[in-house]
Amino acid sequence: MSGHSKWATTKHRKGAQDKARAKLFAKLIRQVEVAAREGGGDINSNAALRTMFQKARDGSVPIDTIERAIKRGTGELEGVRYESVTYEGYGPGGVAVLVECLTDNRNRTGAEMRSLFSKNGGSMAEPGAVAWQFERKGAIEVARDVDEDRLMELATEAGAEDLETDPDGFSITTAPSDLAAVREALESSGVTVKNAELTMLPTTTIRIDDDGEAKRVLRLMDAIDDHDDVQNVHANFDIAESVLASYEG
Repeated sequence: MSGHSKWATTKHRKGAQDKARAKLFAKLIRQVEVAAREGGGDINSNAALRTMFQKARDGSVPIDTIERAIKRGTGELEGVRYESVTYEGYGPGGVAVLVECLTDNRNRTGAEMRSLFSKNGGSMAEPGAVAWQFERKGAIEVARDVDEDRLMELATEAGAEDLETDPDGFSITTAPSDLAAVREALESSGVTVKNAELTMLPTTTIRIDDDGEAKRVLRLMDAIDDHDDVQNVHANFDIAESVLASYEG
C-alpha cells in the first residue's frame, strides 16, 4: 500500500483519538476560504469549493462557519489572506515528502518547515526535486461494510480508476475531476464513505523494513502534519502494517 494510503489511515485513526477538533476545524476552514477566493463562492460552478465544502461537513464544521469562510474568501467579509505554498523534502531512508500549506506568512512557515525536517532526521529540498514523484488524484475511503465485488462494480461504473483493500476498509482512486461524481454514485447506492479528498499519490514507493527507521519516518510525518499551516502531507514510503500498528500504540 502506498505512503499516502498508509499515512492517511494512520492519521485518521490517530485523529479519532487525539486531534483537537478546533485544530481540525481551523484547517478545514482555511481550505474552504482559499477555494472560494480562487474559484468563486458558488459550489455548483467551483469544483474545488464543492469538494472542500463536503470535506468540512464531513469534519462536522457547522454550516454557518463554512458560509462565513466562503464570504471571507470572496471578499464579502474581512479576514486574513492565506496563500498556498508547497514544500518538498526527504525523510529518513530517502523517503520523498511533499507538504501542502496555507499560510499568511510564507517566510515564517518556510523556516518552521525547514526546522521540522532537520529536527526529525530529514532535509528540505529545492522546488521540483520531489514533486515529480507524485500525481494529483481523488482518494475515497470506504468502510468495510460492503461486498468488494459489488464495490468494484459500482466504483468502476462511476469512473473510478483503482480499488485497494486496507485493514479498515477500501481505498478508491479517481481522476481529480471525477472525485465528486464517484463519491455521489457510491453514497446513492448505500455505500458508507468515510473520507473523500484530493491528494497526491506517489508514482513509486520506498520500502522501509527497519522498524526504527520506519518510526523515524512516521515521527517526521506526525511533526509536519501537526503544524497549524499544514493542510496535507504526502510521502512515498511503504511500511508494514505491523509497524504502523505499533506506532499508533
